[in-house]
Amino acid sequence: MQRVTITLDDDLMQELDVLIAARGDQNRSEAIRDLVRTGLKEATRNSKGDEPCIGVLSYVYDHAARDLARRLTNTFHHHHDLTIASLHVHLDAENCLEVGILKGSMNDVQHFADHITAERAVRHGSVQIIPVQDGKG
Repeated sequence: MQRVTITLDDDLMQELDVLIAARGDQNRSEAIRDLVRTGLKEATRNSKGDEPCIGVLSYVYDHAARDLARRLTNTFHHHHDLTIASLHVHLDAENCLEVGILKGSMNDVQHFADHITAERAVRHGSVQIIPVQDGKG
């Protein structure tokens, strides 16, 4: 292990301490290691745009929003080459959860996910991108 000294302003330190308490990390070092790992994954994903990946796109949307369900379905159909599978769950009288399993380049999967989650009345959208090696995913 390496020991590193960093300087954080008071506001950032307070935010970090709130996160540590909420997540139940054992100490600041553990929390910072987790945040660095997350940041490194994000940086790697951004630098390997043409690398193949599997994406898990999940989002909640208001199914009664004008024309939204049709637009979402059309977007998936227009990008059928990215979609492996999808799951639709009726959460309550107004909200639906969609989960799409995607396969393609990191750029294509991220762009598709951004397009879906940017639709009006789509909320709680996120994508998890999992890098895969050629022929192994």
